[in-house]
Amino acid sequence: MRVARSMISLSGIALLAGCTVGPKYSRPSVTTPAAYKENPPQSYEQAGIWKPAQPSDQDLRGKWWETFGDPQLNALEEQVTVSNQDLKAAEARFREARAMVGFNRAAEFPTIAVGPSASYVKDSNNTPAFPTTVSRSGAGDFLLPVDLSYEVDLWGRVRRTVAAAREETQATAADLATASLSLHAELAIDYFELRSADAQKEILDNTVKAYTDAYQLTETRFEGGASPRSDVAQAKTQLEDARVQDTDVAVERAAYEHAIAVLMGKPPAEFSLAAAPMNLNPPAIPSAVPSELLERRPDIAAAERRVAEANEQIGIAKAAYYPTLSLNGSAGFESTHVANLLSGPNALWAVGPQLIETLFDGGRRRATSQAAWANFDAQTANYRQTTLTGFQQVEDNLAALRILEREGQQQRDATVSADDWLEVSTNRYTGGVDNYLQVIIAQTTDLTNQRNEVDILRRRMDASVLLVKALGGGWDASELPPQASLR
Repeated sequence: MRVARSMISLSGIALLAGCTVGPKYSRPSVTTPAAYKENPPQSYEQAGIWKPAQPSDQDLRGKWWETFGDPQLNALEEQVTVSNQDLKAAEARFREARAMVGFNRAAEFPTIAVGPSASYVKDSNNTPAFPTTVSRSGAGDFLLPVDLSYEVDLWGRVRRTVAAAREETQATAADLATASLSLHAELAIDYFELRSADAQKEILDNTVKAYTDAYQLTETRFEGGASPRSDVAQAKTQLEDARVQDTDVAVERAAYEHAIAVLMGKPPAEFSLAAAPMNLNPPAIPSAVPSELLERRPDIAAAERRVAEANEQIGIAKAAYYPTLSLNGSAGFESTHVANLLSGPNALWAVGPQLIETLFDGGRRRATSQAAWANFDAQTANYRQTTLTGFQQVEDNLAALRILEREGQQQRDATVSADDWLEVSTNRYTGGVDNYLQVIIAQTTDLTNQRNEVDILRRRMDASVLLVKALGGGWDASELPPQASLR
């Protein structure tokens, strides 16, 4: 007990005298604009593509996809959370990082080991320089030792190692949030692409029916001698071309249906989604100022945490220049007979500190320090680049929503006009005023405009999802596990 108390006292003195070497961490500065360049004017706020943030805008947090108001999408997104294999892998990496905190933290405590042994040694009969009676004798040895070793963290190497592991765990937690956000956004985009394909299919199905009627009309007029055979050929060609487009949409739709199945952790053969043309409009996304992006994007948070981890590595490399103090102790019993092994006279113990200082290592510590600084610079640059990319993605999708809103209104006008033109051309052909070429041109223009209108809506929905993703999906850096909770 006296030995133990002495070691504990010595350890306490050493810890009190300890200090932490290396730079103190501060978050790298980034250039943050006061407002987004593409922040839409009041007219677009009124159009519904952007609105000022309000206290009720917590709707964007957590299940942000519910903002789109599609029950089918909500059900699919819930399955991604539960069954997606990439998400499970990211969660496992987080648990691995968290376990490494405990692994590194174990160095803050002494290591105690016990190694009992029993042996019997018999000398050789031919041992030189010993009498025969001695050489033929043997001796038994029973040993019950308890060894203790402890590295005193004089320069903060152990503390910085634990801190680095905690920073990596926080970064991995942000990686998990990034993976979740990306996978949910990917499913939402695939879903809207599929619904867009359904809408295209509906348009082409209706077009095939209309072209079939037009073809029958040309045949009737041809048989009555009112139209040439070329009109029949043109109508037939137009009809078959529409059928080709109608069939081709199925390829795209099948690919998106398969992608959705895999995102939900299912084989494509076990999943199908009934056709339902998209009839949604992009929701109003809560606005934010650029400075909030630093806290709302998990990939930016992960990059910042890895800068902090790199800073700890610099301190660890610097601590290698200083001597290492270890406390070592051993106690136990040793006897030639097991019967009296635990008796007082057979006790043994040894205790004492050990100080080790590297005098020459061929530049290894200097190279390690230089590598740590280089890694810190790289992580800092990565953090700043991730932030710039975040600003770019917000600006891109703000611009897309603003421009596509106007383009959608223009396209709606063009589609209405094309519908009118087709009706007039068909009536004039039926009345014998125009030839069938005018009908063909009007049909092609009308179909192109209808499909383009659906495509613009698809792009608006995709841009809405990408804007939510660019804003972090309602995530906040406060959701990172506190360092104090990482044991």
